[in-house]
Amino acid sequence: MGEKIAALTEQKTNQQAQHTALLQQQEAVAADVAAAQAEEGRATEAVQHRETQGHAAQLAHSEAQATVQMAAVQHAQTQVRAEHTEHSLREALNALADDAVTLHAPTIEQMADDPDTHARQAAQRESLTAQIDRLGAVNLTAIAAFAEVQARKVALDAQIADVAMALTQLTEAIATLDRQTRAQFRQIFDAVNTRIGPLFAQLFGGGEARLNLTGTDELNDGLELIARPPGKKTTQLSLLSGGERALTAVALIFALFELNPAPFCILDEVDAPLDEANVGRFCAMVSAMSDRVQFLFVTHNKTTMASANALIGVTMREAGVSRIVSVDVDRAVQLLES
Repeated sequence: MGEKIAALTEQKTNQQAQHTALLQQQEAVAADVAAAQAEEGRATEAVQHRETQGHAAQLAHSEAQATVQMAAVQHAQTQVRAEHTEHSLREALNALADDAVTLHAPTIEQMADDPDTHARQAAQRESLTAQIDRLGAVNLTAIAAFAEVQARKVALDAQIADVAMALTQLTEAIATLDRQTRAQFRQIFDAVNTRIGPLFAQLFGGGEARLNLTGTDELNDGLELIARPPGKKTTQLSLLSGGERALTAVALIFALFELNPAPFCILDEVDAPLDEANVGRFCAMVSAMSDRVQFLFVTHNKTTMASANALIGVTMREAGVSRIVSVDVDRAVQLLES
């Protein structure tokens, strides 16, 4: 009797240690999932922010480019006018120089009193004045404005290149996360499908079950559970009876627990639609998995109660007054055996 008590005590200690380890594992997994979701959210927000900056920079770049083009046109027009004026002045000076060379000194003195010479010089002066007037007002700040706008364009080009590079990096990061998520989903999906078949057959005494994707997009499409109890055709979960649906759901939950055990599991009258044979198989599976998961039942079935380690009930000896009654089955067995 003492050896059995020691063995039970050791088993309880091991279960408590496993329970603590599973809690730590669940917290670690939850932290990893939260971190991944936060990282994906930050990446999406960063992409949206970068896209907004990129649009603004692109608009500013377009405005600066238009200003640069306008300044370049004004600069070119001013340069053409200046060259034309310079050419006209040079032609006039060359003409005057030629006249001065061809004429000797007495002739020059005579020109001072020659009316024709005065008329010709006046006509040349009026022609040059008209050419200068046609050039219009000269924008003396065009060159400085052009240099300023050109510098702004260079700065905006650098900003656009930086935004484009950041957008590319964020897009690649999101694509990497998407690939990793899809690969992990496919891995878990295949692992669950591998486990659900044997568990389903164990609960039903035969048959088969599997998970199917409702589409081609793993992350956005749904899942459907297909089952074939012994002696029946393959059908969807919604077409099964209440007891068959309950056992199929239990097979799926236990397949997930085998892949990643939870610290505890609450089952609310899962055994209610089951007959005695199915209740026995259900309890046997729960007992086999209880070394990894702590199960809490809500049940009225005596067979299920008999498989539990502890019972907690609610009684009402007086009207309107509820009372909690608990029984440690293992302790009660020890007392009876002693």
